[in-house]
Amino acid sequence: MRYYIEDLSQHEGQSVELKGWVYNVRSSGKIKFLLLRDGTGICQCVFFKGECSEEAWNQFDQLTQESAIKVTGTVRPEKRSPGGFEIGGQNLEIYSIAENYPITPKEHGTEFLMEHRHLWLRSKRQHAIIRIRSEIVSAIRDFFDGRGFTLVDTPIFTPSSCEGTSTLFETQYFDTKAYLSQSGQLYGEATAAAFGKTYCFGPTFRAEKSKTRRHLIEFWMVEPEVAFNDLYDNMELAEQFVEYIVQRTIKNKKEELASLERDISKLEIVKAPFPRLHYSEAATIIKKENPDFIVGNDFGAPDETIISSKFDRPVFVHHYPTAVKAFYMKRDPQNEDESMSCDLLATEGYGEIIGGGQREESLDHLLQRIQEHKLDPKDFQWYLDLRRYGSFPHSGFGLGLERAVSWICGLPHIRETAAFPRMYGRNYP
Repeated sequence: MRYYIEDLSQHEGQSVELKGWVYNVRSSGKIKFLLLRDGTGICQCVFFKGECSEEAWNQFDQLTQESAIKVTGTVRPEKRSPGGFEIGGQNLEIYSIAENYPITPKEHGTEFLMEHRHLWLRSKRQHAIIRIRSEIVSAIRDFFDGRGFTLVDTPIFTPSSCEGTSTLFETQYFDTKAYLSQSGQLYGEATAAAFGKTYCFGPTFRAEKSKTRRHLIEFWMVEPEVAFNDLYDNMELAEQFVEYIVQRTIKNKKEELASLERDISKLEIVKAPFPRLHYSEAATIIKKENPDFIVGNDFGAPDETIISSKFDRPVFVHHYPTAVKAFYMKRDPQNEDESMSCDLLATEGYGEIIGGGQREESLDHLLQRIQEHKLDPKDFQWYLDLRRYGSFPHSGFGLGLERAVSWICGLPHIRETAAFPRMYGRNYP
């Protein structure tokens, strides 16, 4: 029967069979040490001459880093071993001997590692990051599923823009043009009218020629939409959501966070309610440290860092100027120059992780906004139908998965948050 390293604590004293890859080997006279990884963890396997099979002893010296093998032996406690248990090796079977592995324990440059991303994933650090990402994905789904939301998948091919025509990837769709989705939000509004509260969760694309630590060309986004929620309901949902995924990740991925040397004390205090700033308040704070900032503009990364540095937990900025937000964002009835929008800025300079707000429910106002943004109303007839047939107040937001992973893991660059990141100038491997 096959066993996994992460379950060894349940099998102390038993003979088990592990299958995996060689992480490291070393020999010392009549004892040989093997670190084996199987995707769930790393385990030390110890072979004593005379206690293991002669074949295993002789084959050991053939092993190279990343060779695929099977080890049979007895589980025993060992505090110095990864996971607190080791294997007293008895038999060894080799599936393949790996060639000279290019990613050695020495330092490698980022360009080299990205060229070998398919192999870099096997390293301890990258392994921890992707396992944390997997936990966050699971937490996201559990949060919404546990609150009665319906998951509705939205299309990747779209006939029109959602976030702005300058960042669209255009593709041929038989005899017409189509675009890779920037967001599932418009479709989410349609599903909210059918199911009340829904979410979509999938890949989105932005053709931004940005080479920053915060941007990917292809990234995953979760987007809930709730019928009859206003801006303030939306912020309350968002803060409950962020608290849930952060606290659950701390609880379930302590070992991985520790291997990344993440200071979890900065995450433990991420609990609702979060502070809230009106755009005008935030702009005043920014002007004190960045006099060149023009009030009325959207925030850049340095501006977001100024704001977030004033708080020990994520902070909402709401009521951004209408001019910097999308056509579908509702304007404040008390001030047409302000939108019923909000962004959530993460701590430690990680910037915006959530953007959203209340949607415009008036057909006449929405038609006017489409004209102001120089969009073709024909592209949005189906979207306008949502206002013709039972229009209602509603709101929602989008959380970028990779930015959230980067923040929770404390990473210096977003490129490590995806198994195979797509960035400006890189789509290999």
